[in-house]
Amino acid sequence: MPAPFETHEVVNQSPPLEAYNLYAGHIALREGVRREGAKAADRSLSAFGDLLGRPETIELGHLANRHTPVLKSFDLKGRRRDEVEFHPAWHALMEVGCAQGLHSGPWAEPKPGAHVARAAAFMLYAEVEQGALCPLTMTFGSVPALKRFPAIARPFVEKVLQPRYDRRFLPIGEKNGALIGMGMTEKQGGSDVRANATLAEPADGAWALTGHKWFFSAPMCDAFLVLAQAPGGLSCFLLPRFRPDGSLNAIRIQRLKEKVGNKSNASSEVEFHAAFAMLLGEEGRGIPTILEMGTYTRLDCALGTAGIMRGCLAQGLHHTAHRSAFQRRLIDQPLMRNVLADIALEVEAAVACNLRLARAFDAQNDDGESLFRRLMTPAAKYWICKRGPALAAEAMEVMGGNGYVEEGIMGRYYREMPVNSIWEGSGNIMCLDVLRALSRSPETAAALRAELDQARGGDRRLDQAMTALGEELSDPLEAEHRARHLVERLMLVFQAGLLLRHAPAAVSDAFIASRIENGAPGHFGVLPKGVQVDEIIRRAAPLPL
Repeated sequence: MPAPFETHEVVNQSPPLEAYNLYAGHIALREGVRREGAKAADRSLSAFGDLLGRPETIELGHLANRHTPVLKSFDLKGRRRDEVEFHPAWHALMEVGCAQGLHSGPWAEPKPGAHVARAAAFMLYAEVEQGALCPLTMTFGSVPALKRFPAIARPFVEKVLQPRYDRRFLPIGEKNGALIGMGMTEKQGGSDVRANATLAEPADGAWALTGHKWFFSAPMCDAFLVLAQAPGGLSCFLLPRFRPDGSLNAIRIQRLKEKVGNKSNASSEVEFHAAFAMLLGEEGRGIPTILEMGTYTRLDCALGTAGIMRGCLAQGLHHTAHRSAFQRRLIDQPLMRNVLADIALEVEAAVACNLRLARAFDAQNDDGESLFRRLMTPAAKYWICKRGPALAAEAMEVMGGNGYVEEGIMGRYYREMPVNSIWEGSGNIMCLDVLRALSRSPETAAALRAELDQARGGDRRLDQAMTALGEELSDPLEAEHRARHLVERLMLVFQAGLLLRHAPAAVSDAFIASRIENGAPGHFGVLPKGVQVDEIIRRAAPLPL
């Protein structure tokens, strides 16, 4: 009689990808950190990568997204509370992020390579949890704007610069750390913030705001940068959760948004009922003031997307190394190797781009780097965030049905991808911003040429693409109509140049062959003949294959 078949026996399934060092296993990231000036952060990043790869840290990400925030509008006696409650996992993740300085590190300890080191840590963190990055990045972006107005903002900046997360719902003077949010979007305007209707009126030496915000990010923060219409025009205000007398400010949270992704983070719709606020800068200069914050948060959109892309790749490589079909491991099958290598190219190009851009943020006093940063930040946000959803979909397909169920992380990765494309300006806004940067200053085009020319002469195909790009960018006819095409070509040439200069020949040659020589990339898994997929896959693996 045959032995009974155990239907619950589990075979041919990959083990969880955990108990590993995210930084140690990411060769391209490690090389980029050292290359772009943050070698001194190697030990800190390695410790952070080890912490993030622990099973208990990965589980925090699952828990924070499973047990989503809850709005508490009133207390037991009917008084306004307007507080958001979070699962303990969220608070633990926020402690991890603040301890690493994701919310303020380069401002608290300004040193060479600080922005590069933070960029690397930000991408690592995104592999584990994404929702917590929202308050961390807004806080980070707010500091340069707030520091310009020390008489008003000093109490908040002092707390932000502490490497501590303080979850308590208290006035700023009683806290050990602080987070800053922002509110620009209104129902009637969206990206057109000049159409904002929230009113600001002088009140006892300060201002009273009355109106609404359609998307009010991270309402649990201690204060917010908001735009409102003052008598002198659209202006920027610092809006604290508590009034100077310690009473709760009149920020009425109407509801938490039910979003496609970013579930662990509370995004809200709010109303202001003569809420106390302080004017930052001059009346009518609100957009320039708050856009300084947007420069940094746009970089973080690209960083966060690249981190999720890396997570998708790591999961796919790990799964296919342990899963067999048709008598062979999936990772050993030629067509699957083509797909995986193609995804790996996209990830390495995004990482190289982000770290180079972060170095430009480190060079605050270099005019050429400032122009380069102004141009390439919206370009990077557009292209990397545009490639993210397609990559996540392909990686989910690599995982098969296991990638399409909620128990794993792939569904969360997939749902997270679009938010970075939308937040801080959608694709069209970014492309038009690139054109605006090029048209306003001839020096910007010169800074771009100086960067691209560092790769000139290394590959005939790339040289031809550089020449063609220069001709396209110099032709203003229908530039707005073709802005997406122009930014796409700009980013591909830029990424190809970085890889040609710094990556192994197998990586750079495959990228140029598939993205430059063969035109714009479509779907993944169509690398041409002759590409060295073995070396590309081996380099990208989170654990030795």
